[in-house]
Parts: sequence; structure tokens; C-alpha cells
Amino acid sequence: MEISRIEKDLISEIKLVPLQAKVFLLITCHGKMTPTTIAEKLNISIEDALKTAKELMTLGAFIDISETEFEAMHPRFTAVNMYRKFCERENIEFKRNKIVDNIGVVLEKSYDDARTK
Repeated sequence: MEISRIEKDLISEIKLVPLQAKVFLLITCHGKMTPTTIAEKLNISIEDALKTAKELMTLGAFIDISETEFEAMHPRFTAVNMYRKFCERENIEFKRNKIVDNIGVVLEKSYDDARTK
């Protein structure tokens, strides 16, 4: 899968910082995780993992299942949702963005596979 391209698109189109893009892709493609698991998989501190996951909740990418677990919503919905929130923050007219639409399309199979094990 073209994860590195999707990561670049998340950074360029939705203005995620690189760590937010990595955490978003990790949970979207592998399923719900705790900050400890995120930290281990990305080789970052638990504090950074928790802070980033909470930022992604604010940006419309994640839901918190419990105090200790984060889950991504369906990527087709999430990519557009994050883009809409970005447009609102930047006072840009929200309209269809094919690159953002493609993020959801590309991630959909990984998202579904991670949740039907």
C-alpha cells in the first residue's frame, strides 16, 4: 500500500504534523490502541503518543473508546471530516478535494481488515 504517499497527503492537504499522520495511519490500519502500544510501535514516548491521539480526537480523526484506548472512525468519513475542520480553522471554502477523497478510498481496505480479524 502507498502509505508514505497517504502520509504526505495528510500533511499537505489536511495540514497534520508528521507525527499526527503516523499515529492516524497506525490506528486506522491496525485498529484501536492504547498510548503505550502507539509509543512502542512508533518508538516515541507514551506522553507524545497520548498527546497526539488527543490532538487527533480534536481534529475529528479519532474517538476515545475509554480513558486508555483510541480508535479511528471509518477513513472515508474521517479524511473528509478532518479536511472540513481544517477549512473551518483556516477560513477556506470547503469543497470537494479529490486527494482527500482518495485518502479514504486507499485506507478503507486496511481499516476493514484490521477490524474483521
